Amino acid sequence: MKTVFMGTPDFALEALKALHSKHEVVCVYTQPPRPSGRGHKLTPSPVQQYAEEHGIPVRCPPTLKPQEEKDAFCALQADIAVVAAYGLLLPKVCLNAFRYGCVNIHGSLLPRWRGAAPIQRAIMAGDKETGVTLMQMDVGMDTGDMLLKKSFPVEKKDTSGSVFEKMARLGGQVLLEGLELLEQGKLTPEKQPLQGVTLAPKVAKEEGLISFDLPAEELDCKIRGLLPWPGAWFFHNGERVCVLDADPVEMNPSVIPGTVCKDLIIACKTGGLKLNVLRRDGKKAMPVQEFLRGFDLPEGTILNASL
Repeated sequence: MKTVFMGTPDFALEALKALHSKHEVVCVYTQPPRPSGRGHKLTPSPVQQYAEEHGIPVRCPPTLKPQEEKDAFCALQADIAVVAAYGLLLPKVCLNAFRYGCVNIHGSLLPRWRGAAPIQRAIMAGDKETGVTLMQMDVGMDTGDMLLKKSFPVEKKDTSGSVFEKMARLGGQVLLEGLELLEQGKLTPEKQPLQGVTLAPKVAKEEGLISFDLPAEELDCKIRGLLPWPGAWFFHNGERVCVLDADPVEMNPSVIPGTVCKDLIIACKTGGLKLNVLRRDGKKAMPVQEFLRGFDLPEGTILNASL
């Protein structure tokens, strides 16, 4: 197929690599370079870097709304556009510009988790399964017809980072399989059911603050869902402590939530959260025993959800 690819982060990069291995990519669209690192140097996206290394034309418009951008897109005369975590809305004229329209590699089992952060929201909600949906795009937010789905289990210690990696690889596989079936006329679009629709809004940094007045199981899901960004943390003596690994455990329900107990188990609304790996701001991650050598967190301390 003659294709256009539209994507920005590492998740999209895996799909681009898969697409480029089997199909002609006539143009790549990606978000403009963003400031990065200590020097805030403008850095092109992973997708842009790959495209330039392989001689694929790249376009980085901040929006597709101007008529000249719409005309330039339509003039590519591709068979299909493939979208994966692009970050811009596509005007209707772009959605309908090519023979097979535009398909999206979405990181959830639609209609569950429509929106910007499906991986994080699935883990934070305690979902036992997630996956990839290849979807025919329409003007709605992740509301188009489903073309192909592949699922996999969410493991006990999975974080957004680990699921992201699994999903990126799976997304490339689903894309190639879907395009082959599409060319052969063997894909039947399926309307998304009205039942089971959930939204996955963008994660805000403020969501990382831990309140122990919640069930331990729920906090474990939150911690894993917010890794690697923005992370989850509590404050003690005015200092922020990030929790990188923890396990929910059973404990006496009469203990006040937030109380530090033996073996650095923190009492929660129900159960307790055994902290395994912690990090202070600006420091490296440490196992709890090593962490406590330089940070005083005695039993009986009650941790609050604020400074």
